[in-house]
Amino acid sequence: MNKLLGAAAAIGLLAAADNAYAARDYVWAAGSSTVFPFSTRVAENYAKKTGKKSPKIESLGTGGGIKMFCGGAGEKYPDIANASRPMKKSEFQACQKAGVKDIVELKIGFDGIVVAMDKKSPDYNFKLEQLYLGLADNSLRGTQLVKNPYKTWNEVGPGLPKTRILVYGPPPTSGTRDAWVELAIDGGASKLPTLAKMKASDEAGFKAKVSPMRTDGGWVDAGENDNAIVGTIQKTPNALGVFGYSFLEENANSIKAASVNGVKPTAQAIASGAYPLSRSLYIYVKKSQIGVTPGLKEFMSEFVSDAATGRGGYLQGRGLIPLPPKLHMDMKARAQSAPPMPAPKS
Repeated sequence: MNKLLGAAAAIGLLAAADNAYAARDYVWAAGSSTVFPFSTRVAENYAKKTGKKSPKIESLGTGGGIKMFCGGAGEKYPDIANASRPMKKSEFQACQKAGVKDIVELKIGFDGIVVAMDKKSPDYNFKLEQLYLGLADNSLRGTQLVKNPYKTWNEVGPGLPKTRILVYGPPPTSGTRDAWVELAIDGGASKLPTLAKMKASDEAGFKAKVSPMRTDGGWVDAGENDNAIVGTIQKTPNALGVFGYSFLEENANSIKAASVNGVKPTAQAIASGAYPLSRSLYIYVKKSQIGVTPGLKEFMSEFVSDAATGRGGYLQGRGLIPLPPKLHMDMKARAQSAPPMPAPKS
């Protein structure tokens, strides 16, 4: 009897071990709130076409998604990180350290970061440097960096409305925030001769002094849900919101966008780079999970297909700006051959 019980217990332990290491039967992607609506649409179409279980898509922000993705290999961690900026060198190194060795980078399209407001609000035409002056924690006054003194936009520059500075935007974990800081805050500060000299002589010091967003209520970290920011600016008189172009497209009946350097965010202006706050969007895939997670290869192929991210594809209808045809074809080929990406330079 004891032998039988022992054998049964051993079989039970083996079964538990098998279950513990069994591969997930669905694809798991986590990361950017900007890429989230595109990824969920691809997941829906993938499930319809293949009959497989619909992928799990989580909106955690680019930083949060890459951190989870880089936590380790295997079914306990996402197969894909959605990102609204390129992976950083430090993140790549964290992946390598955790055993996530071969990562495939796929660029899926372009997006613009918009500064938007309710349709009843005044129109804004910002210069890039005015976004820095109005929203950075340390703003330039004359030739000195001081704690941001500006309370209303007309104090920042002539031609701007006499409305209080109140902007709801993405938190530090968001790829949109990273891109915003790089393009609007650092980019705007670089337009001012005093700060341009500082950047040329000490770029790290420049970033440390000009990049933090103001913390006195002029800028409000509003979480990873861009739809929540859209709702907030509709309810808060004269408030502005910072988020991805696709959310402007989805809510064009109730909100509008500011011009930046005289350019309105349109699909054409973003794709050409004429709009100053344009960026690329990515998905990062663990090569080790291709062939292990059922459907991962098919999901990658669907994401870069002509039907999804090609010109006139279903994601263009959701606000994604397609890649140039040659680059789109390159991404289709990359999804098939899955070459590991090199280490980022920064």
